[in-house]
Amino acid sequence: MIDFWILLTGALVASCCGILGAFLVLRKMAMIGDAISHSVLPGIVIAFMISGSRDSFAMLLGASLLGLVTVFLIQMFKQSGVQADASIGVVFTALFAVGVVLVSLNARQVDLDLDCVLYGEIAYVHWNTWSMSGVDLGPKAVWLLGFTLLVILAVLGLFYKQFKLCAFDPALAAALGIPVALFHYLLMGLVSMATVSSFESVGAILVVGLLIIPASTAYLLTDRLGRMIALSAGIGVLSTVIGYGAAVVLDASIAGCMVCAAALLFVLAFLFSPKHGLVARAARRRRLSRQQLGA
Repeated sequence: MIDFWILLTGALVASCCGILGAFLVLRKMAMIGDAISHSVLPGIVIAFMISGSRDSFAMLLGASLLGLVTVFLIQMFKQSGVQADASIGVVFTALFAVGVVLVSLNARQVDLDLDCVLYGEIAYVHWNTWSMSGVDLGPKAVWLLGFTLLVILAVLGLFYKQFKLCAFDPALAAALGIPVALFHYLLMGLVSMATVSSFESVGAILVVGLLIIPASTAYLLTDRLGRMIALSAGIGVLSTVIGYGAAVVLDASIAGCMVCAAALLFVLAFLFSPKHGLVARAARRRRLSRQQLGA
């Protein structure tokens, strides 16, 4: 049963991150996921300090708000002439440092530490359960991640065409009257939700791997958005299964092995993708050379 909860938690994290990661990769905003995953730390700590407990909803709300603040500050600096990568670096390192200071100042009064927020431990997910009327309903992380996945699917299902157009051609979307900025912040809010929902399972650092790597792998395998989203989520889930098996055999970090498995799948796609793979491109060059020689 422990294995089931670990795999289910990993699959839910991979699904949430894989779906959103497809849009981030297409919009060339992959590193914003990294920025958000670090800069939401002050939101988590402040929510903890106000509520006095590690209630998942309070942390989710605090992290989501800080995620939106992060995106707003990055956009503001970019529009003021600061380079995009510099804006991301300045905002997320500054906010992350504020979070570290808040944790260190309150570590003696509250049960919160950087290991809890940054690294997590998916092997312990089955211990933190949710009970109602004396009935054990399973791990809280599974319920929180399941709720987050439903929200992501509902929002994307309702506004799929708008998100798709904003991802491929923001200028056309704006010309058609679509509020591009609104959907940009909505996407970032969903990324914030997915990030904080994953803190107690894979941690803030490792969730970045599941947010970027499966989507990048899917990008190499297809040119259609719908198929890319499905492949990204599927590759993420496959990575969790392979990674967990490797972790059991090697007696190593489960979350680390999951991300390593995702990286291995990316390398395979990079080499053997039918259209964009290194081997396929080399084969096409050889065929072209032979045709030119034959002519």
